[in-house]
Amino acid sequence: MRRTDPEIVQSGDGDVRDAFLVALGERVRSLRARKGMTRRDLATASDVSERHLASLEGGVGNASVLILRQVAHALDTQIAELVGDETTASPEWLLIRDLLRNRSDDELRRGRLALAEAYGEAGSQSARSRRIALVGLRGAGKSTLGQRLADSLDAPFVELNREIERVSGCGLTEIHNLLGPNAYRRYERRALEETIQLYPDAVIATPGGIVSDASNFNLLLANCFTVWLKASPEEHMSRVIAQGDFRPMAASGSGAAASGRETPAAALGEAMDDLKRILAGRAAFYSKADIAFDTSGKSLDESAAALLAMVTAATLKTQ
Repeated sequence: MRRTDPEIVQSGDGDVRDAFLVALGERVRSLRARKGMTRRDLATASDVSERHLASLEGGVGNASVLILRQVAHALDTQIAELVGDETTASPEWLLIRDLLRNRSDDELRRGRLALAEAYGEAGSQSARSRRIALVGLRGAGKSTLGQRLADSLDAPFVELNREIERVSGCGLTEIHNLLGPNAYRRYERRALEETIQLYPDAVIATPGGIVSDASNFNLLLANCFTVWLKASPEEHMSRVIAQGDFRPMAASGSGAAASGRETPAAALGEAMDDLKRILAGRAAFYSKADIAFDTSGKSLDESAAALLAMVTAATLKTQ
């Protein structure tokens, strides 16, 4: 009977688990990947052991409400998002939820844009087309190609990370280490709002994790023509390492890697796994960009020329 119970799932190795706990674990893992956090990062931020988190993400951890609250707080989300229960705060929310139920992704996008316009969140199409925002993971070429694109369009180039440092008065590392991710998202919001107000024409390189905050990403989508710069995970990794940026390896969740006892090859392998999980967790959000441009296998000059042509053709249609 257990194997046919709709509340029970069975894995390929015969392991029988509760379907709710499996779905809960998948949502925690997906949220963690979207925010670019390793399991160790989440353990530190939530004060929940890595072993307990591994059980939770594996669908075998019967977590208490207090543990879920700690995990939700560390992920800057609500417990409702972890357990998969949409808000029931008011009849209007329930009615809106019912209207959106079973809609296609394209229908939901049209609904989001209509809501943004109705509540004054969206700029005009012509204004959006003059402000180009590049999204994607580190190593996709946002800074390098962004500067080249801005020069070609005779527009200012803005790196949002530098604006975040300006409005916060400290570096990104200090924000994350001393103030935490919630403070970082607040500064990211202020920097984005000021950039939109100050630059009617610009090319903006955004942080890879801007998709982690729905409010900030909505603001970006509503006021900028967005381009997802894509690359293979291997190219992402090789580019950031070539630039002397070893954060992908340093962020590996292994204690041995962090202490230097793990071989460079093993550390790189863990970092690559982390990068792939982050990309998988964010890809659905990056895909909300107006267009996508794949830089894999292209030289800088080839990418710059092709990106300029694609952006020019796409933005002309919106003017």
